[in-house]
Amino acid sequence: MIKNHEEMNRKRNLIRAGFVAITVFLSASLAHASGGGSKGAPNVLLIIADDATYNDLPLYGGINVRTPSIDGLAAEGLTFNRAFLSMSMCVPCRAELYTGTYPVRSGVCWNHVPSRKGMRSIVQYLGELGYRTGLAGKVHADPREVFPFEMVEGFERNCVSETVEFDTREVKEFINRDNKQPFCLVTALVVPHIPWTVGDPSHFDPAALELPPYLADTKDTRVQYAKYLAEMEVLDQQVGELLGILEASGKSDNTMVIFTSEQGAQLPGCKWTNWNTGVHTAFIVRWPGKTKPGSRTDAMIQYSDVLPTLIQVTGGKVSQENFDGTSFREVLLGTRNDHRSYAYFMHNNIPEGPPYPIRAVTDGTYHYIRNLKPENIYIEKHVTARMPLNPFWDSWMFDSWDNKHAYDMVHRYMVRPAEELYCLDDDPNELMNLADDPEHRDALKELSAELDRWMKSLDDPGASLDSKAEWDNAREGRHFVINPQTP
Repeated sequence: MIKNHEEMNRKRNLIRAGFVAITVFLSASLAHASGGGSKGAPNVLLIIADDATYNDLPLYGGINVRTPSIDGLAAEGLTFNRAFLSMSMCVPCRAELYTGTYPVRSGVCWNHVPSRKGMRSIVQYLGELGYRTGLAGKVHADPREVFPFEMVEGFERNCVSETVEFDTREVKEFINRDNKQPFCLVTALVVPHIPWTVGDPSHFDPAALELPPYLADTKDTRVQYAKYLAEMEVLDQQVGELLGILEASGKSDNTMVIFTSEQGAQLPGCKWTNWNTGVHTAFIVRWPGKTKPGSRTDAMIQYSDVLPTLIQVTGGKVSQENFDGTSFREVLLGTRNDHRSYAYFMHNNIPEGPPYPIRAVTDGTYHYIRNLKPENIYIEKHVTARMPLNPFWDSWMFDSWDNKHAYDMVHRYMVRPAEELYCLDDDPNELMNLADDPEHRDALKELSAELDRWMKSLDDPGASLDSKAEWDNAREGRHFVINPQTP
């Protein structure tokens, strides 16, 4: 009996040992798949610029400014050629990034409004996975119960940069506080947001600059563009300083770094528009041991895809009903080279000017824009009004009587057709509207139908949403009612 009992215990112990071995193996496999490996789940450092047009960066073809820190990050990671955000405004794009949802679902369909009550953000999702999530710099995310970031001080929170310096003590403390608990730190820089007050414009000769073709070539434009480029230099310096802090912490090898340029600059044709230079964002991911150094991808992503991706790479499961975006982890790992079929955009002009609602969609090659009130003229008070934030628009208007290009750019900005269609591969600055070209009719028809489907899936009210009454209601937390279908 004793021998039989001992034999039974031996067998039980073997079985238990087998289960333990299997459990350890599965746990290690899951950790490895989620990016944890032997070091555990990866930390996340998310660096956000403020109004930096993607193709002003050398990484995307810009030739007027040098950005060695951003280029160095790209040399160590994966650069996305086709990354987008839904609205080229600060508050809506950050709500999309932090919640993984489109503006209609979050309720942030205008600038300077809070999200719907009951929404959840990166803080709650990563908190459930054991992360502490902090925010240094610009906030632009309300209400507090939806975005309960740990506030990390020392970085400029105002949109207007007062200095090129920032106090890094709290950032260092946040990164180094706990070697056992992973962190997610959002560093929301405020350069190169207007007015362009920091940096050294003397590094640039205004007369020698190659202006983007969507800008009227006037002396005032060149002077202001040089100031913008000076803040782009500061942006690169600040990115480099942040990467240096991370490296000094000893946690760089187990930290996913994401850099994004946000929407385009506050120049006519970029921010506040659905044009490519407004909604296209620079996007780099360095995930040591996972992303291939110095690589690029044409896989199309959107800000709403970022949070589902972070949840998956940090070991969580994505409940897709909570998000409009989907995880692109496999693109990061190099096992897929595609992601989205379409990216979607919207614009409501209130409170930045009179109503001018826009909806748009791209398949990565063609970009279709529908101006819902084309009979209106487009007025954006920070661009088309005489004010300190934009001192050069007057020169466009003044020169337009004998400068055809200046006239064309004023007309392009203020008077728009019902439909626009552009081929991004041939015309990334979108100066040649193909909407009436028979050779591109099939692309227009396909994207128009897809835009209809997207708007219907979200129960998007369309043009009626761009009103002061709706904006006032949203500011008070009385958002319009939606019954979203499955996209």
